[in-house]
Amino acid sequence: MSVSKRVLIVDDEAPIREMIAVALEMAGYECLEAENTNTAHGLIVDDKPDMVLLDWMMPGASGIEFARRLRKDETTADIPIIMLTAKGDEDNKIKGLEAGVDDYITKPFSPRELVARLKAVLRRTTPKGIEEPVSVDGLTLDPISHRVTSDATPIELGPTEFRLLQFFMTHQDRAYSRSQLLDMVWGGNVYVEERTVDVHIRRLRKALGERHDYLVQTVRGTGYRFSSNVA
Repeated sequence: MSVSKRVLIVDDEAPIREMIAVALEMAGYECLEAENTNTAHGLIVDDKPDMVLLDWMMPGASGIEFARRLRKDETTADIPIIMLTAKGDEDNKIKGLEAGVDDYITKPFSPRELVARLKAVLRRTTPKGIEEPVSVDGLTLDPISHRVTSDATPIELGPTEFRLLQFFMTHQDRAYSRSQLLDMVWGGNVYVEERTVDVHIRRLRKALGERHDYLVQTVRGTGYRFSSNVA
């Protein structure tokens, strides 16, 4: 790696932080550590890490509350977050996704799995591709300034919804299955479940509002397509 990516590990258990740090440093990452969300917030503001690994259960503010706080603040809204959780049940996963977490990994996990998922999230949060703004029916996406507008009114999108919309707007009128969208938008990360796509599609449609939600179309039995032609 030319410039080593900086990862912030937020976990109240020192042995877990240490195990993760050793695995990541061996894989060429630089690590910062925080035992609570207050310390973590200071490190994010001062050191601007490329990624946050965040434990779900912590004394004081929970990981999920912290993730919501990061997503609400413009300066930290785009930082990729992987949630570390001992809870494998669906409700919590959905809660994490709704809070804008990019991925989650259930403890116990192997260092190799963690590194693989970290790479996948970093790969998809630094999108290659279009530099030029694209417009469809008054909806405009500008990849350089990272802005989306609907008839010149700004639209607030989370980082995953932005990438999903960027992919759709540059690949119009073609139906994609959920697994194809996972590959294209999530970077071939085999660990993200297909229903994750539905959660983000729902959020994208909600953000686009009544004026533009028709552009994101459900294709029965296949997946989704982006088109200005209403079927």
